[in-house]
Amino acid sequence: MTLVIGIDPGTATIGYALVHDLPDGNNEAVEYGVITTPKGDSAPQRLMQLYEELNAILARYQPDSAAVEKLFFANNVTTAISVGQARGVVLLALSQAGLEVGEYTPNEVKQAVTGYGGADKKQVQEMVRVLLSLEKIPKPDDAADALAIAICHLNTKRY
Repeated sequence: MTLVIGIDPGTATIGYALVHDLPDGNNEAVEYGVITTPKGDSAPQRLMQLYEELNAILARYQPDSAAVEKLFFANNVTTAISVGQARGVVLLALSQAGLEVGEYTPNEVKQAVTGYGGADKKQVQEMVRVLLSLEKIPKPDDAADALAIAICHLNTKRY
């Protein structure tokens, strides 16, 4: 079995998820959640907290590989820069842990999980629930996105 950590990067909130692939071809959620940072903290303090908490998760679960969502740039330059900084911290921590890192665009994740790269958030969340045999859609959204990223990575590696 392979244990993958999926990461949905952000500065205020990072979604993370650990997913096993099972011998029968299915996947199983091991753990998922978010790392949040206080809004009033400086950017360096927030990035340090993300780094330390992510390292604690990596030490606790010792995943075999990792998957991170690629930066999607829309209209807000400030948001894109802060998410880029958080992504850098995430990539550093994963690299220091010796993990192979797959990077996927939002459309690649949607395609891998739903079969349609233009799927909306609700469709992706429902497919994550179904694929992982969860009773309800995982919350918060960042954790659900991290689960989808981990599933995408496992499906990509499988084929």
